[in-house]
Amino acid sequence: MSNPALPLSGIHVVDYSHFLAGPYMARCLAALGADVIKVERPGGGDAGRVHAYRVNDVSGYFLQQNMGKRGICVDVRQPEGLAVVQDLVRSADVFIENYRPGALDKLGLGYEALAAINPKLIYCSVSAYGHTGPEAGQPGFGLIAEARSGALAQMGNPGETPPLLRMPIADMYTGIHGVAAICAALVGRHQDGRGQHIDMALYDCMVSMHDFAIQAYTFSGGTEIPQQVGHDLPEATVYGVFPAQDGYLVIAAQVDAIWHKLAHLIGGEALAADERFISSTNRNANRPEALRHVTEWTRQGSVGDRIEQLRQAGVPCSPVQRIDEVINDPQVAARNMILEQQHPDLGTIRLANLPFRFSGFTAPTPKLAPNLGEDNETVLTQLGYEREHIASLMRAGILSQK
Repeated sequence: MSNPALPLSGIHVVDYSHFLAGPYMARCLAALGADVIKVERPGGGDAGRVHAYRVNDVSGYFLQQNMGKRGICVDVRQPEGLAVVQDLVRSADVFIENYRPGALDKLGLGYEALAAINPKLIYCSVSAYGHTGPEAGQPGFGLIAEARSGALAQMGNPGETPPLLRMPIADMYTGIHGVAAICAALVGRHQDGRGQHIDMALYDCMVSMHDFAIQAYTFSGGTEIPQQVGHDLPEATVYGVFPAQDGYLVIAAQVDAIWHKLAHLIGGEALAADERFISSTNRNANRPEALRHVTEWTRQGSVGDRIEQLRQAGVPCSPVQRIDEVINDPQVAARNMILEQQHPDLGTIRLANLPFRFSGFTAPTPKLAPNLGEDNETVLTQLGYEREHIASLMRAGILSQK
């Protein structure tokens, strides 16, 4: 039996975004079957094209976030270039942008202008603070949202400068929320026939991620403000990072039943029956002593030995893995989370896959991210442009290709 159509087959997306949150959102839609046209400006195109890590002037960052898309390069500051994007929008279902609020209004590509062309359009904006509020006009990146949201203030060791998150949490979290919002809007449009403007903010998404801090503050009447705690959680003893002879591991034994298993493993019945640790409330009250018992045990063995013993005891645990260990992890391989593509200059390249898994179909390996303007002729021909017209746009510099 042939592989059934992907769930977003037939959906047309214009990706007028750059760098990360928007391109990641559009990449996800492409992986789910949407026809995504990435629109870039003449010159360098998306700034992600020059982002590390690069080999032979090819950015792995750009390849990862833009695979599965077709690409055109057009100067929208020229009337004929703006007309090209407007023609794309006429038959599009979704338009994605991540510029500062108001920037695209000046170009004639804001929501009101494009909704007048296509009332069914789902227009998704991504910005640092959103399109309303006192900070709406301020620029920002993921780091800004991560800092302002209170996330960084809780990270690191007490009294030390908060560390940077080495993964773009705000951008990726906003991107996947955008995917959910777009899919919901498409379902809603099926019911009422109307498009709408989706306003996604990096700051909003980071604030929404708090699973504890906001409740702790509001439920305590403003007396509890979560602080830096280092390698474990004071409200969830034992739940943290522990040293071994040759590295680190994490143990999640904050639940009473699991602590009982861990206690039996590291200290026998005496520790399992110790009233100081018998419940989560007692363990939190005696946290330093509980952590001392666990740390003394982990320090005496290797990461591998301790992981094996913990798993046999039924205690959730994991080694703290480096990226080389992740890439070679059998579980990662079994889930096909490292995607291989064939690049004409770089040969076989390996990039992070998306985590979507469906029982009804197997997603194909997506096409490589497009070269700048790679699909100008194909896309415009599908819009009804004559070849000579396309050639004249190229000669005039309204369309570019590299």
